[in-house]
Amino acid sequence: MPLDAIFLSALTEELNQTLPGSRIDKIQQPERDTVLLQVRSQSAGNRKLLLSASSNHPRLHYTEARYENPAQPPMFCMLLRKHLAGGRVVSLRQLPLERAVDLCVESADELGELSEKHLYLELMGRNSNLILTGPDGRILDCLRRVDFEMSEKRQVLPGLFYREPPAQGKLDFRTETVETLYEALGAVDHPAALDRWLMDRFAGISPLIARELAWLSTGCTDPDILDLDRPVLAAALARELRALSSGFVPTRLLLHGERKDFSFRPIRQYEGYMTQDSFPSFSALLDDFYTGKALAERMRARTQTIHKTLSNQLARLRRKLANQEQELAATYGRERLRQLGDIVTANLHRMERGQARLSAVDFYDPDMKEIEIPLNVTLSPQQNAAKYYKDYNKAKHAEKFLTEQIALGRTEEGYLASVLESLARAETEGDIADIRAELVEGGYLKQTDRRKQMKLPPSKPMEFRSSDGFQILVGRNNRQNDLLTTRLAYKTDLWLHVQKAHGSHVIIACAGAPVPDQTITEAAQLAAWFSQARQGRNVPVDLCPVRQVKKPAGAKPGMVVYENYRTVYVNPCEPRL
Repeated sequence: MPLDAIFLSALTEELNQTLPGSRIDKIQQPERDTVLLQVRSQSAGNRKLLLSASSNHPRLHYTEARYENPAQPPMFCMLLRKHLAGGRVVSLRQLPLERAVDLCVESADELGELSEKHLYLELMGRNSNLILTGPDGRILDCLRRVDFEMSEKRQVLPGLFYREPPAQGKLDFRTETVETLYEALGAVDHPAALDRWLMDRFAGISPLIARELAWLSTGCTDPDILDLDRPVLAAALARELRALSSGFVPTRLLLHGERKDFSFRPIRQYEGYMTQDSFPSFSALLDDFYTGKALAERMRARTQTIHKTLSNQLARLRRKLANQEQELAATYGRERLRQLGDIVTANLHRMERGQARLSAVDFYDPDMKEIEIPLNVTLSPQQNAAKYYKDYNKAKHAEKFLTEQIALGRTEEGYLASVLESLARAETEGDIADIRAELVEGGYLKQTDRRKQMKLPPSKPMEFRSSDGFQILVGRNNRQNDLLTTRLAYKTDLWLHVQKAHGSHVIIACAGAPVPDQTITEAAQLAAWFSQARQGRNVPVDLCPVRQVKKPAGAKPGMVVYENYRTVYVNPCEPRL
């Protein structure tokens, strides 16, 4: 994404309107590469400043998103609290045309003396970093330590002096004139795409903006410089480059309603292909763009191992069920085995040991046709008859056993599918920890070394408030579903669940009071949204009092039976309560 130096300059300009002078009240590190500063100022009140050195989504902005913090803060977080908590933000400065900022904070040391510390955030892809330096410029610590083996040009280690990222030798586009551009373009003597040439020549320009400059100057995103009128091109480029330094508009680009890109200005090259809208601030734009995307990618990475294990177990179980159903179907013809045993018994006087086949009249056939019955040559006639009766009884017992095993297998298949559905909806580390603990208890995963696990506070069910003021609770996974239905809810509360699909248990906390239809509709929409039927229409949702919901003895987590229910039909929609 084009969080380039120009975008960062617009963002820094915006943050400098409220950030300097703010007091840092709290410091949290919800993820390994993400730090949250709770800042407070008289003009803007309390706000959360997010600094992320993620290799995929490095960024800096105010955020309204909620992040779950580990019960035990990481060491880097403790270091930041020691040096910056209670401090005052002096300034926020962008390094010249670099994707890096310097947050200067004035705070008191152990002796109570004020000094300035610097928190550098470098937004450079997989080389992104967050670095804290003391008043003398020495590095106190950083998120990613870089030693000599990792980089010969620049080491980032505690005790070393902080050095800015090495310059790339590119020019400042703000100093370009028509004359210098015409001279540079005239020196091009081989085929060269204009957008690539702009990126190679000027610092701070992303591929998106390079293509946009080419489009605005020539009407094409990647024209060849040799095919263009150079004087006209130089004048057009000079005009467009001057416009990059002003007129900032936070812009989001959408493709079929899905967030695809963002920029510091409206983008014209995608007209007719992408739609775009503007935001009131760059922080609001980045918060909207990254919160959902980063959460989805983070959860996908965190749950990949569990998802693979469960998918393999589910595939293995389904193959086993298919084989069992074939074996069960074979038992349905067992009556013929008993009939053949009767025919062999009736013809024992005609048989001899070592006989391979018996030709006899089938007295079970209305037409009394003669049939050929295969025999085992190593058995006596009586033993052959007994074998048919034995195979009949074996098939009879196999039907009962296979029917029970298939029922158990179907229950387990439904349970594994419900866990996968819960895993797809996991939003926090606590959700994943709950699911992992549930699978360990069920024997589907092995217990990992508890000493290496990060302690997390217990996760809680989602809580909503209906438009009529009723509290609505939604389970995040099977364990929370059990907790909600069997322990937290009153017997007179209302219980909802999507019909014949895996999903969350939903409780309307009403304590027996009449519940308006609007609240029931909103709760049913939540039940449909947090289920496998999220993409459906007219989804059936069952509801009944909690006292009608029972958990059978020995049932898997989240599995219940219910009676005396009624059904409502709703269209799932994203929660806005």
